[in-house]
Amino acid sequence: MEFNLKSSNRWSMIVFYLLAGINHFINPDFYLLLIPPYFPFHNGINIVSGFLEMTFGILLIFNGTRKYAVYGIILMLIAFIPAHIYFIQINSCVEGGLCVPNWIGWIRLLVIHPILIFWAWSNRK
Repeated sequence: MEFNLKSSNRWSMIVFYLLAGINHFINPDFYLLLIPPYFPFHNGINIVSGFLEMTFGILLIFNGTRKYAVYGIILMLIAFIPAHIYFIQINSCVEGGLCVPNWIGWIRLLVIHPILIFWAWSNRK
C-alpha cells in the first residue's frame, strides 16, 4: 500500500467516521439531546446513525465499496441537517449538553457540513 496525500485523506476519513460511530455508543446522551423532539425513536436514530457511520467508515477501505460508502455518507449528512437546524433553533445550547455561541451553530450548518460532504465526495474514487 502506497502512502500519499490521497490515501492519507481517505484514511483520515475512515478513522473520523469509525470514531464518530463508536462515540454514538459511548456517549449516546450527547447525540440524543441533538435529535429534534418531533422525530420519534431517538434511541433508534442514535443507534442507526452510529452503526451507519462505522459501516461507511469500513466500506471506505475497499475500492469496490468506496463509492457506495461515499454516497451513503453524503445521504447521511443530508439526513443530519434537521438536527443542525434544531440546534440553531434552540440557540445552539442543549440543556445539560453542548452549549456554544449561536454563530457556531450556523458555522456547523453552513460551513462545516458542506465541507464534510465535499470531503466525502473527494474520496469517491
